[in-house]
Amino acid sequence: MSQYSIWVLEYAYVSQCAVSSVIYGAHNQGIRKLPYCYVLIKSKDHIAMVDVGYNDKEYGRYIAQKFLVENWHSPADVLAPCGIRPEDVDTIFITHAHFDHMGNTDAFPNATFYIQERELSKWIWAMSLPDRLRYMMVATDPSDVLRAADLARQGRLRLVQGDMQDAIPGIDLHAAPDTHTYGCQWVHVRNDMQTQSRDGWVLAGDLIYVYENLEGTGGDKMYVPVGLALGSITNLVMTTEDIMKSVDYEVKRVIPVHEERLKEVFPSRVLANGLRISEICLASGQKSLVS
Repeated sequence: MSQYSIWVLEYAYVSQCAVSSVIYGAHNQGIRKLPYCYVLIKSKDHIAMVDVGYNDKEYGRYIAQKFLVENWHSPADVLAPCGIRPEDVDTIFITHAHFDHMGNTDAFPNATFYIQERELSKWIWAMSLPDRLRYMMVATDPSDVLRAADLARQGRLRLVQGDMQDAIPGIDLHAAPDTHTYGCQWVHVRNDMQTQSRDGWVLAGDLIYVYENLEGTGGDKMYVPVGLALGSITNLVMTTEDIMKSVDYEVKRVIPVHEERLKEVFPSRVLANGLRISEICLASGQKSLVS
């Protein structure tokens, strides 16, 4: 019996993203739409999210404009069709600190946030480096890191060191250091609450952008890492193996939130504002948001 419902909620997008940005080495292979999304996870006891998007003002807006992001909507607007307010969210798992994943923490006043300790400390280190090394900060808003420190002051930040089982019941956090960023983590929802789950879902953040990262290109059937790695390509590939192993190598159970083709795999609905809801699974008794 499934305990959690999971939805991927699009809040903005890049309509013309270079394929090489999402598939390592895919140069001169055109463009595609890149949705910007976060994940809503709901049970009878918890309303949780994976990542929070960015706030479309100040430096967050500057970075978004640099990456040609369009059609941004606030969490209040994005969550409203789900019958949820940002104030209702009690738990948020931050996969990594890039602006489009951790830039909107202020919108969730009652949530407790989980992030890898290494992710936060290494971004502070990167911020301290000379300007000639600032490439490492290209997708990170220093203000987001400062807001995370303020969450700690409020008692609403949990710094995770490595893997954590049952951060909330049935949801595990797995560290992926020195991959896409310094301290990425991926989220494993064991929807049957079993240690060896047969109903597991992985919310991979930016460790997996699109299905080609899992299935390869041109029929090769090999892992091809994402197009941006501050850490090691080797670490990215081996993390992909860990992710796939956790779901018995069933590709459908790994959710790449930047993948436009989710709408071809899962029931989905495009709203009047042009943004999509994809319904990954429903808990027992939960009404569909897309049918």
